[in-house]
Amino acid sequence: MTSNSMTKIREPMFYMTSDLTDVQFNKVKDLIYRECGICLKSGKEALVRARLTKRLRALRMGSFGEYIDYLENEGAHLELSSMIDVMTTNKTSFFREIDHFQFLRDSVLPKFTSRRIRLWTAGCSSGEEPYTLAMVLFESLADLEQRDTLILATDISTRMLKQTESAVYSEEKLASLPKSLLNRYFVKTKLNGAEAYQLCPKIRKIVRPARLNLMDPWPMKGPFDVIFCRNVMIYFDTQTQHKLVNRFWDFLRPGGYLFVGHSEGLSSIQHKFQYQQPAVYKK
Repeated sequence: MTSNSMTKIREPMFYMTSDLTDVQFNKVKDLIYRECGICLKSGKEALVRARLTKRLRALRMGSFGEYIDYLENEGAHLELSSMIDVMTTNKTSFFREIDHFQFLRDSVLPKFTSRRIRLWTAGCSSGEEPYTLAMVLFESLADLEQRDTLILATDISTRMLKQTESAVYSEEKLASLPKSLLNRYFVKTKLNGAEAYQLCPKIRKIVRPARLNLMDPWPMKGPFDVIFCRNVMIYFDTQTQHKLVNRFWDFLRPGGYLFVGHSEGLSSIQHKFQYQQPAVYKK
C-alpha cells in the first residue's frame, strides 16, 4: 500500500455562514434569563458569539439562526443545559476571599454545639470553595468525624460538577495553598499526564456535589447552618437577587449565616438579615 493511499481522511471544515444579529442576541439573552436568571447586558455580544460558536461546532451547525431554531424547537431541553454550560463564568480558587473563612473559623464554628452540621455552597464551580470549607471544618473542630456533617455543593454547570466530583487539581491551582494543608488533605495523582493532587477520602466524604438551577424548586429541606453564595448574584438583576436572598433566609436555621461576594452587598435588596461584616449576614 502506498503512502498516498494511507492519507488520513479529514473531517469537513466548519464554516460560519452568519454573524450574531441583535435580534438573535436578544433571543439568546431571553432564553438564558428564563432558564437560569442570568441577565446578559448590552455589550456582551462578542462574548456570547465566541462561547456559542463552541456549541455550533459541536452540533455541526453553520449559523446562529439554525442554532436558535434548534433551541426553540426539538433540541431545547438538552441543548439549553449545554448552552448554559458554555455561557457561565467559573472563576474560583482555594481560600478565595480568605477573610470569610477566617470569620467562619473564629466567629461561627466555635458556636457549633450540635452534632448535625449542614453547609451549602450555591454556585460551587469546580469545587475549590466547598473543599476549602471542608478543610476549615477539619482544622477547627477536633471531633468533626464524630459529627453528622454535610457540605452540599451545587452548580448549574455539569462540566464544573464533574471537576468537583473528581476532586483532582493541578499543581498550579494548589500553588498558593499552605504546604501543611497540602500534605494533610491531598494525595498525589495524575491529571492529563501531569502531576496533580486529589482531596483525601475523609474530605470528599462530607462534600456532596449536585446539579441545581437556583431558579428551580429546591429539593433539599435544610435547614442549613451556613450558606455560601459568592460571586453568583452579580449575574442576576435586582428582582432575582431579592427573591434568591429571601429563599436563602427560609433555608437557614435561626442564627445561621449567609456569605455573599464582596461585590454583592445586600444594601439594594429588602431582607431580614443582620449585617455582620462585609458580605457576611446573620439570620
